[in-house]
Amino acid sequence: MRSFAEQVLHLGDANYGFVSAVTGTKSPVGQGDLEKTNDKSKANVSNLVLASYDFVIDNIKKMTDAQLDESIKLFGKFDMTKRLALAKVFEHQAHHRGQTTVYLRLAGIKPPQEKLF
Repeated sequence: MRSFAEQVLHLGDANYGFVSAVTGTKSPVGQGDLEKTNDKSKANVSNLVLASYDFVIDNIKKMTDAQLDESIKLFGKFDMTKRLALAKVFEHQAHHRGQTTVYLRLAGIKPPQEKLF
């Protein structure tokens, strides 16, 4: 079972992996490197994970609608459009962020209110 820090570091690694696979942009970190970090301080984890989101945002901004509709074989296994692959990034985020909500509640912390609409 991952700690809270390990959960969000996993999200950061996935951000790099998914977006590199979708856009063809080389990831600045190796596969699983964030999860392997020894410094799991709040400051370091925050910096690492926020950088992964910057990578996602910067690379998606460069894509055209036509590129989003191109077909790919994600991770050499799954046939889908690049648009759907990016939706999978979001789905992965929702899955693990849901798990961290439980961690926060068990620690007596009220998570931020979700904004669905």
